[in-house]
Amino acid sequence: MTVVRPRRTLDWNAITVGTALPDLVVDMTATRIVAGALATRDFMPVHHDRAYANSQGAPDIFMNIMSDTAYCSRYLTDWAGPDAMVKRLAVRLGVPAFAGSTLTYSGRVTATTRAGDEGLVDVDIRAVNDLGDHITGTATLSLPLTLPLTPAARRPSSGPGVR
Repeated sequence: MTVVRPRRTLDWNAITVGTALPDLVVDMTATRIVAGALATRDFMPVHHDRAYANSQGAPDIFMNIMSDTAYCSRYLTDWAGPDAMVKRLAVRLGVPAFAGSTLTYSGRVTATTRAGDEGLVDVDIRAVNDLGDHITGTATLSLPLTLPLTPAARRPSSGPGVR
């Protein structure tokens, strides 16, 4: 997997509509698919038993939807930073992600709005493999608003040494 993780949360004021998120490339190994199914308590055999998946017409085991949503959330928060919160995630499944395939996640900012003390960012997301679109969807992230401190805000109002 390749991803660039920010050391701090993105500044909402600097995000513009049309900004492309950096790609996230994930190799879908059998181990990763089985681990995701187990972690999400999805014991359907098509996610861990190759012979069963074959008997159902699939060429191999494939990733489950809960793992898909987890990777989408990870993709978004890896981009936005540790203080970002995924407020809404809506995805549509397309082609399966079989063991041995590679998923490439991409995204683009479609809107920015302010709601009280948080900045909201709407993003279109997509994950593709060699068969086509695996996931398409939309998400809304919340980022804390960062405002420059005024001199009065920098001074403590109480505590040791404050008169």
